[in-house]
Amino acid sequence: MHSLKKYLKKKGYDKIPLTLTKTNHLEFSAIINGTPGRFILDTGASNTCIGFDKIDYFNLKSKESKIKAAGAGATDMETLTSKKNTIDIGKWRHKKLKIVLFDLVHVNTALISHDAEPVDGIIGADVLNEGKAIIDYKKKALYLKVKKL
Repeated sequence: MHSLKKYLKKKGYDKIPLTLTKTNHLEFSAIINGTPGRFILDTGASNTCIGFDKIDYFNLKSKESKIKAAGAGATDMETLTSKKNTIDIGKWRHKKLKIVLFDLVHVNTALISHDAEPVDGIIGADVLNEGKAIIDYKKKALYLKVKKL
């Protein structure tokens, strides 16, 4: 039987290594608008999110939003949105990413309190769906289907 990696490579997928943090989150690198960052993979998050403190860092153009964010330990958080962003994860690229911006202090405080490094944001189901993602938990790998140009 062929390995998952070989099979997915033949199908046009790119393998992105994941790191298991001390808090049991899967973390990886992504590039937003040409700027690299560290992100948590969150299959339960509907949208990709970045903290307010990283708006300038990632060159995000934000607008007010009526969306209220909720997550572990926090609800009704004010948000902004940023549209038409580019994201690169490995060889995979998407040019029209909508990002939800909100205060990620509670997330990073929890990570730091468990001796983990803070993150720039959370990659959610929007990116995973767009990239036809397959997650190999055992091998700590994310596979995204690379779009043909």
